[in-house]
Amino acid sequence: MAEIDIRRVGKTYGKTVIMQGVDLTIRSGEFLVILGPSGCGKSSLLRMIAGLEEISSGEITIAGQAVNHLEPRERGCAMVFQNYALYPHMTVAENIGYALKVAGVAKAQRLARVTDVAQSVGLSEFLDRRPGQLSGGQRQRVAMARAIIREPKVFLFDEPLSNLDAKLRVQMRHEIRRIHNRIGATSVFVTHDQHEGMTLADRLVVMNKGTIEQIGTPEDIYERPASTYVAGFIGSPAMNLLPGRLSDDRRAVVLESGPRIDLPGPATGLNPGALVQMGFRPEKASLTAPGRGTIEARFDFVEELGAGRVYHLRIEDIPVSLHSEAKMKLAEGASIGLDLGHQNLHLFDGQTGRRVPLSVEMPQLAPTA
Repeated sequence: MAEIDIRRVGKTYGKTVIMQGVDLTIRSGEFLVILGPSGCGKSSLLRMIAGLEEISSGEITIAGQAVNHLEPRERGCAMVFQNYALYPHMTVAENIGYALKVAGVAKAQRLARVTDVAQSVGLSEFLDRRPGQLSGGQRQRVAMARAIIREPKVFLFDEPLSNLDAKLRVQMRHEIRRIHNRIGATSVFVTHDQHEGMTLADRLVVMNKGTIEQIGTPEDIYERPASTYVAGFIGSPAMNLLPGRLSDDRRAVVLESGPRIDLPGPATGLNPGALVQMGFRPEKASLTAPGRGTIEARFDFVEELGAGRVYHLRIEDIPVSLHSEAKMKLAEGASIGLDLGHQNLHLFDGQTGRRVPLSVEMPQLAPTA
């Protein structure tokens, strides 16, 4: 196991700044997920840890050793890629054991290690097959077994499940987590899929445009998003955001058309009348009869999910969604009441998008490693 320390890391291409001032400590034995959309810098950061990309500034250490100038093979990392990167002319056994063969490990010892690792990932019956004879999930397990057999200090996963179908992705998520728990190596997993991030991570790092927006456990990030960006990225459907102004007593948000929505406590750090955005989770609100909820909405359409429904509504022409098990027949444009759940409301600065602390919660600290 090994701790990874990333300090003030930046990346530029010519005059274009791709990443700047990234600080992050990945604890020994931790499963950390770096989450964000395409182009946010998550894969670049992973490749810089692996040594596949040079950093322009800052320092990366692994197990206390600075690795900025070390070759990838000298860093003690094993990487699993999205495209598997298997040798098509080799059998599964040869693919898994190739690193040991290059390292000069004796054949008998090599075969014993290959057998053990193949059994651990459920590949024992496929050792004589070639990659072209395997399914996508089986090929991904070969790629993982090839990484495991090296007994690395650090596992790096670069969107390894992107090419798999939905059912297999769930299965492989469970398998990756089980392997991590058994081996105990430090694992860094990059993905754009919030479901993968939330289900796999000990901690999540949410990235945006080459910077870190928030670091925390999946529960912390879901319950207390640090910005409107995180609030909109984590959660399915995403958090609803309504623009307005802070009331004179700083205990409510006043929407443009006049409705006042009380907050769980007074806002701190903003002046009365400041532009704000109030957020609520679709699954935390509920439908009520017109005139009986926190606010009125107009019905657009509904998505049937089997175990529940997502109601698509409009508040002051702003689209919002609500997840509910209730089955209501509503005509398009019909008025419906929404109970937003007073204690479940979030508040964000309308200028910066950062979370605004309420007196009932601890002040939001800057992201730390």
